[in-house]
Amino acid sequence: MKRPRRNHAPAFKAKVALAALQGDRTLAELAQQFDVHPNQITQWKSQLLERARELFETAADRDAVVPDLKALHAKIGQLALENDFLAGALGRLPDASGTR
Repeated sequence: MKRPRRNHAPAFKAKVALAALQGDRTLAELAQQFDVHPNQITQWKSQLLERARELFETAADRDAVVPDLKALHAKIGQLALENDFLAGALGRLPDASGTR
């Protein structure tokens, strides 16, 4: 008989991942203690290691990473207009083609 799917709280996941990081017990021992599969413990541990940097980021660091979408859309529009203009101008020249 299958066990029903369990949803673990973030606090529980953090506790298990920190216990795995300590390294004083094996994965099998931790799995038995917390009644969780060893693969799940490994996943939570790797997620903790990957996202630990986010804890110490300042608001300025987070804002610096996000690109300014408004400026990027404006640049795309400008380049599209230039391409259309140049394609039209190239079509009016004799013996000129857009392909090489």
